[in-house]
Amino acid sequence: MTTSTPPLREAARAIVLDADDRILLLRYDENGGFWATPGGSLEDGEDHATATLRELSEELGIDEKTVDLGAQLAERSKDHLVGGREVRQVEKYFLTRVSAADVDPARVSQPDNIREHRWWTLAELRATAETVYPLGLADLLTGVLAHGAPMHPVVLAG
Repeated sequence: MTTSTPPLREAARAIVLDADDRILLLRYDENGGFWATPGGSLEDGEDHATATLRELSEELGIDEKTVDLGAQLAERSKDHLVGGREVRQVEKYFLTRVSAADVDPARVSQPDNIREHRWWTLAELRATAETVYPLGLADLLTGVLAHGAPMHPVVLAG
């Protein structure tokens, strides 16, 4: 019996904070419903930072020129279904800060089944019974808010 590794899907995601240290998460209905950070797969020839900026524009209507993309905070690898096909998704997470006013739903070009966006406090993130991806996001955010970006990206669980 042979097992094959699913095809690689590289992705870039943003940990978006506002001036009050709230994190912006997006809600999806599939797979029982969950919240996740903005982001998606890289396009041909794109690096992770460029993809992160593009995704912020496509999913949140944020003008890429106004975003100061920060350090890579984390990475994660997870096998899961995308469009009905199993892939091994490898994600890199970048820090950025924007204001709530920068999010412009009228400019969204790729809604990607996003049902809503919401700003969460760290306390709300820790207390929720809802599914939030990536796992360990609250702990990562706690460290970033207390000590700044890690020296090396943190490896997150699925």
